[in-house]
Amino acid sequence: MSQPASSTAVPSPLSVDDYRARIAELVPAAPVVLRPLAECLGLVLGEDLVSSVAMPPFDNSAMDGYAVRAADVAGAGRHAAVALPVPVDIPAGRTDIVALLPGTAHRIMTGAPVPPGADAIVKVEDTDGGEQRVAVRAPVAPGTHIRRAGEDVAEGATVLRAGTVLSSAQLGLAAAIGRAGLPVHRPARVLVLSTGSELVEPGNPLLHGQIYESNSVLLAAAVREIGAAPTVLRFVPDDVAAFHAAIAEHAADADLLITSGGVSAGAYEVVKDALSGQGVEFLRVAMQPGGPQGSGRFGSLPVVTLPGNPVSTALSFELFLRPALLAAMGHQAVDRPTARATTTEELRSPIGKRQYRRGQRDGSNVTPVGGPGSHLLASFAASDCLIVVPEDETMIPAGAEVDVVLLR
Repeated sequence: MSQPASSTAVPSPLSVDDYRARIAELVPAAPVVLRPLAECLGLVLGEDLVSSVAMPPFDNSAMDGYAVRAADVAGAGRHAAVALPVPVDIPAGRTDIVALLPGTAHRIMTGAPVPPGADAIVKVEDTDGGEQRVAVRAPVAPGTHIRRAGEDVAEGATVLRAGTVLSSAQLGLAAAIGRAGLPVHRPARVLVLSTGSELVEPGNPLLHGQIYESNSVLLAAAVREIGAAPTVLRFVPDDVAAFHAAIAEHAADADLLITSGGVSAGAYEVVKDALSGQGVEFLRVAMQPGGPQGSGRFGSLPVVTLPGNPVSTALSFELFLRPALLAAMGHQAVDRPTARATTTEELRSPIGKRQYRRGQRDGSNVTPVGGPGSHLLASFAASDCLIVVPEDETMIPAGAEVDVVLLR
């Protein structure tokens, strides 16, 4: 009796959301390290920042003018000036502050310490600007033009919370409270490896059958754009031994390896050949473009393998690696903003796959740019959004509302 022919079951594709969660778990959290302020721009604060000083640290003048006792100039007016001797000058930065005696004024500059005994500042515009003796032409209430110690920041106050993305204002604040460096999430160190014997470095002549290598440029720029640190390995030959050697040389200094190309079902797929059975799983994701994917660990190094067509590479980074790397570096907002828009053209998509079409927005409308092909990089570069066609839709008519992911 003959036995029935055996068949190999093809695993069902993972959903976009499931694969995104898988990559998020794979990418390790970046450690918190102390870095000089000059190296912290765009990084994420790893710990709450508590001020050890008050800000301002002392009562100081908010104006160029004269420190006085308000009672001494209470009768001053434009036509009845009060004259006071000026025995002391107080420039900003003076540390040996002399107390103000009743019936006198100290000339004072903006930011300089208010002398003991003074309770107000008369701005220079309300005087004759005298150096030895000043005529005050307007009264002031106690407290006028005085910045009080701790008015901005009290000693011991938390001024920035962990998770804050550090921009110029936050770095200025850190410096103002005396911090020379901050604890921040270190930028993720990403090894970008490009494979393909058909690839040629831009600037060199092409032979028939060759193409210029662009994926490593695209990926390195995308990694750098979010504040991570790429190391690029270009033109690794389609050879398993050479592939392993290239990884081994740089693995100790990398948090993540990203490859592009070599993951499809055909022959000469070096990434698949080198990593299959080595802790990396190759699968399909229910999306278009970018279905062939791979992820796992090669030894202790997390690995994400992307398809080689340039739009598939770019889209896969957008959907899976960009949010995972941002989260690993401490960012809380990791997703691109989304919106609803009206498509100006009909959209068709294969059933069961979430399709991402390139598009340009104009107000509340969105127009597809180019077709769905994974090789149409020029249309991707010309787009400012991605039009999302859900898995259960095969046709969306012109004039219908769609979800768009905003790239710019």
